[in-house]
Amino acid sequence: MTGRAAAVRGNGVRSLAAVLLAAACATAGAQDLVPYVVEGDRIAQPLAGLRGDPQRGRAIVASRQQGLCLLCHAAPIPQERFQGDLAPDLAGVGARYTQAQLRLRIADARRVNPASFMPAFHAPPQAPRVGAAWAAKPILNAQQVEDVVAWLATLR
Repeated sequence: MTGRAAAVRGNGVRSLAAVLLAAACATAGAQDLVPYVVEGDRIAQPLAGLRGDPQRGRAIVASRQQGLCLLCHAAPIPQERFQGDLAPDLAGVGARYTQAQLRLRIADARRVNPASFMPAFHAPPQAPRVGAAWAAKPILNAQQVEDVVAWLATLR
């Protein structure tokens, strides 16, 4: 791929991420942001002290209306067709990262990689055209983040 083609693809991916972010905000029934403390490459404490449920987390990841994860990632969910290849495969992610590291990557991947096109699922939206009703609301609430983290941690 030429430099120009890569740049166009990169801009397209960032645009796609912004659209996904806005769409997810509109469909997630998002609640207010829960404060958290970032320590290096992790959020050590579960959001709001909540415990995640792996089954609910799997459902969020697989959902084409809620998490939208499979648009960019492939995951070990064989019954879900048309999985993405723009981002790392989620198989084995629980062996590569701790729950605290996963939590930060779900809450706001830009804190780890500022060039990431992954939407921040529990941070204020960065998209330029987010409606007023969603401007200070996360895509996933604290419980949903913890559910996704719990499921990802099982992928060893």
